[in-house]
Amino acid sequence: MKSTIEKLSTLERKLNIEVPAGEVQAAFDRAFRGIQKQAKIKGFRQGKAPISTVRSVFGDRVRQDVVQDLIQASYSAALKEHTLDPISYPTIEFDPIDGDDDKDFSFSAEFEVRPVVTSVSFDKLKVKKEVRAPSDQRVDAVLEDIRKSRAQTVPLLEDRPAQKGDVAVLDFEGMLLSGPLEGGSAQGHELELGASSFIPGFEEGIEGLRVGQEKSLHLAFPDDYQAKDLAGKSVTFKVKLTGLKRKDVPELTDAFAATLGPYADLQALRDEIRKDLDDRESKRIDEDLRNRVMRALVERNPVDVPKAFHADQKKALVEDLRRRMAQQGLDEAKIEEYRQKWDADFDLTAAYMIRSSILIDAIADEQKIQATSSELDAKVRDHALETGIEASKIREFYADPERKSRLTYQVTEQKVLDFLISKAEVREASRHELEAEAERNEPGRPGARP
Repeated sequence: MKSTIEKLSTLERKLNIEVPAGEVQAAFDRAFRGIQKQAKIKGFRQGKAPISTVRSVFGDRVRQDVVQDLIQASYSAALKEHTLDPISYPTIEFDPIDGDDDKDFSFSAEFEVRPVVTSVSFDKLKVKKEVRAPSDQRVDAVLEDIRKSRAQTVPLLEDRPAQKGDVAVLDFEGMLLSGPLEGGSAQGHELELGASSFIPGFEEGIEGLRVGQEKSLHLAFPDDYQAKDLAGKSVTFKVKLTGLKRKDVPELTDAFAATLGPYADLQALRDEIRKDLDDRESKRIDEDLRNRVMRALVERNPVDVPKAFHADQKKALVEDLRRRMAQQGLDEAKIEEYRQKWDADFDLTAAYMIRSSILIDAIADEQKIQATSSELDAKVRDHALETGIEASKIREFYADPERKSRLTYQVTEQKVLDFLISKAEVREASRHELEAEAERNEPGRPGARP
């Protein structure tokens, strides 16, 4: 066997292989003699048919088997000879053979190889880290949300017209030009005015009515209404205000705090909320910093992306998109429209993810950074705390080799990024500054990574 290698691009290779005629003929002879022993051909006893007859009956089948065997054996030998490790299935081209013409068998195999990263530049990466903002206002906002969630609806005792913030009790009936609006009628329906839970103009039309008054509201469904058969259509609602209520929001007192858990007073509740907010904010900022370090690393170290890796990664991103959008109730047409609109972004994101993975692996090898068994166990315990699932169940889940490999990579990646942060030049910046910078650099993107 003779073989030569061609470099088609930085990652594409082409093996040209030639199998001598003698080996080809020997392969055909072995195949035909093997069939001869087992073949049942009309007019001959089993195993007694002449080779010429076996050739005429089984020629096409043997030709395919021999070509496959020759390619498999010589391709593997050529890879070993040239020390090649393909990352994609080869594209094979060959000249036809029949085993009777005493010719060499020639074929070629094109494939991709993994990028070779000999050294990664990572020292003094320039990155920005968000400064954590004071949490007092956010604590107040959380408390206000808690108050509103515990609000009770009680009758409004004032004699006045309905206004924003009231809970209106309504009887209504919707009519299209074609007839009654399906599902558009109700009795005693409670609607918070100003909550924007009905189509535009409905809640505003109720404001100013007094209990017992009726009104016809001539409106139209928005052009982008989720029910396509109603989008843009005119509709008339006959409405009667049968009652008014208000939301009774509890006051922030020590007694109120005690109803929410084992809190001695309101200050204890505020402290617990602040701690939870600070913990979550710290994790978000740390994760954002890791993402910024990774982007800086990829920008400094260009790496060629194998087409095979890119196709697989993009497919995974699109499939994940389809799954999430389907769970949100979007139909296939909407999902496909979104996919086509952001197709170029999926290309960029897939390429970025592959480059980052290649660089992470290279740094881990170079710096001898590995995930230890104790670190994997700590990760399992963290998952248990976050999900409420027993740690033993999570360990059982990660007993699968492929899942354990993914977990190992996650831990290794985090260790590499922490190592890079320790070597980086980190400058603090406000959230406003970082958001403005992101808007300038990536306007209109759908939030996909990077």
